[in-house]
Order: sequence, then C-alpha cells, then structure tokens
Amino acid sequence: MLELSAIFISLTALLAYLNYRFIGLPPTIGVMATALVFSLLLHGLTMLGLPLLEAQIEALVGRIDFNHLLMDGMLSFLLFAGALHINLADLRARRWAIGLLATVGVLFSTAVIGFGSWWILDLFGLQPPLIYCLLFGALISPTDPIAVLGIMRSAGAPKALETTIVGESLFNDGVAVVVFTVLLGVLARGEAPGAGEAVWLFVEEAGGGMLLGALLGALTFALLKSIDQYQVEVLLTLALVLGGYTLATHLHLSGPIAMVVAGLIIGNQGRRHAMSDHTRENLDNFWELLDEILNAVLFVLIGMELVLLPFSAEYLLIALCITLLILGTRLVAVGPPALLLRKMGRALPNGTVRILTWGGLRGGISVALVLALPASDERNLLLNITYLIVLFSILVQGLSIGRLVRQICTRDSGGH
Repeated sequence: MLELSAIFISLTALLAYLNYRFIGLPPTIGVMATALVFSLLLHGLTMLGLPLLEAQIEALVGRIDFNHLLMDGMLSFLLFAGALHINLADLRARRWAIGLLATVGVLFSTAVIGFGSWWILDLFGLQPPLIYCLLFGALISPTDPIAVLGIMRSAGAPKALETTIVGESLFNDGVAVVVFTVLLGVLARGEAPGAGEAVWLFVEEAGGGMLLGALLGALTFALLKSIDQYQVEVLLTLALVLGGYTLATHLHLSGPIAMVVAGLIIGNQGRRHAMSDHTRENLDNFWELLDEILNAVLFVLIGMELVLLPFSAEYLLIALCITLLILGTRLVAVGPPALLLRKMGRALPNGTVRILTWGGLRGGISVALVLALPASDERNLLLNITYLIVLFSILVQGLSIGRLVRQICTRDSGGH
C-alpha cells in the first residue's frame, strides 16, 4: 500500500507540475488530461509493437479498488472540505433551489436517464435488465463541483449562482448515493420494495445522515470552543471526518450527507465562535491543501483508469447518445424549478438555467458507483459508457463553462 501511494503521489506531483509549467489548464482538469494523454501514449506504443510499461501500469492501476478508495476514503474529506467554505446564510437564501435540485432533480434524472438509456441500448441491440439502467441513472445523476468551482470563481460568477451550484452538488452527491444504494438492494434481492418501504429507506438514510452530521458537528464545535491550540483543533476536525463517516456507515446512514452538514456547522458556527484568527487561518490552509491534493490524485486516477478499459466505436456512439440524453434531462430538471422559484419571488440570477445545465459535470463519484456494481457483462458495459461520459463532461464541458459564465456575466453587466 505504501509503495502504491508513493507511486501515485509522485506521478500526480509530476503531472501537476507539467500542467502548471507548460499547459496551464485548471488544476484538476489539467492533471486528468495529462494522465489521459499518458494512458493513450501507452496504448499507442503497444499497438506499434512497443509495449513500454503498459503491462506494469495496468497491473498498478488494477491493484486499486477505486470504489473503496473514493467512497470509503476520499469522499468524506472532499465533501467536508467543500462544505467548510460555504456561507450558511447564502445557502439558506438559496435553500429552495438547492433542495429542489438535489432531491426532486436527482429522482427525476434517475428515472428519465434510466428509461432513456434502456431504450437507447435496445436500439444498439443491447438489452440489459431495466434495473441496471435505473442504477446507471442514479450513478450518473450527481454533479461534481470540484472541477468547475475554480473556473466559475475566476470567471467572476455571481455569488448566488456559485452557492447554488456548489450547494446542489454537495447535497445531490449524498441523495444520489442513497438512491443508488436502494436500487442496488433491489438488484441483490431480485424484487422491488413497496413504495412505503422505499420512501422509508430514503428518509432513514438521508434524514439520519443529516441528524448524525448535526450532532457530530455540534459536539466538535463544543470541543473546539473549549481550547485554543490549532494543532489539536485541526486534529479534532480530522477525527470528525474519519470517525463520523465510519460511524454513519456502521449505522447505515448517509455518510456523505453527514459530512456536508458537519462541514457547514464547523465552517460557519465553528469558524465564527470557536476559533481564534490564528486557528482559523491554519485550519483553512490545512483543509485547502488536503482538498487540492486529494482532488489531484482522484483526477489522475480517473485518467489512468483508461488503461484498464476496452473501447469500441459502438461504445463511443452509445456514450454520445446518452450524453445528449443527460444534457436534455438536466435542462428539463433545472428549468421548471427555476420557473417555479421565479413565480415564488425567489428568482435565480440570469443565465442560471444554462450554466446549471452545462456546468453539471459528472466526475469521480459516478465512476466509483459504477464500480460498485456486481461483476457482470452489464457492469462492464455501464463502466465503459460511464467513463466516456465523465471524460466528455470534464474535458469538454469543464473547459468551456468558464467562457459561458463570462459571456452571461458580461452581457448582464453591459445591460446595466
């Protein structure tokens, strides 16, 4: 494990340096793109009869349990770090938009993408059971704020829009994981639960996760308030994340939602009332650095996964069709809530629907969830499609969302 960590940290550092020094892409997108190019070069050399390092790289990447690494390791830190810097007052002001998008939006997206992908795959002569397509709808529904957040900030996106996108992403990760878990149970049992049972499972995991996160956040807040020693306070937040996520897992509650709620409490009440300026600065620096390192490693792993996947022109065409379905579903999922909020007098900033639609990137969580499916031909099919969609989302949408934000913001400011 130590050898594996050393290799990937070293590779991540090298790719991050090359991107910063010579390429200049946003950090997370840049390291993934360079890892992807590296993987393609290995494939190309092998096809030319020069299998330079490809077998060794395949063996190395194959030793990594991506699902376990992200879902039981990195995700708790990434969600807590993301929530730590969200202003609770701004979040409350956008609670209706975020709540609708993170719950109704995810459920709607799961159903439409599930049935739509089932129909598309049937057109290509592939007929996986419907439950697999619904699982695909659940795993591809959560959006990833990691890659797009820095771009939006540099593009000068309105604070309200930034809060809406990040808030939705933090919470819809947890909601999508709960929906995926319920559907995975259906696959394992071979029969669907009743409507009441399904709703109870959802409420138990999501609501229980919120309650656990609030309790752990309040307990950690009390401990932080009783001392003024930043090393110990940073250690307490680490214990909150590691211990809290593990406890949520053992209690069969939503760990992702628990970490988001705990992060909001520490980042707002804790920051204002339980930390000195010196502690606040060191805590922020620690979590910002940890967040950047984990994101870089995660996106390098996504890029390197390419060496393990067999691709075909048919997979590319299927992924393109489903990508169009996902974008259309995202537009429909975002549009009506935005219209409803406008009628309620809670209108979102101009251009929000377009930015939310194009900026709803898919990332590591989708890859991790598809890897949680039981080994089967359906899993291999969905893994290839998911990976191609994630690549398109990060490289195409991620690299163009900044231009869209700047265009909308410039037009609005010019109109005033």
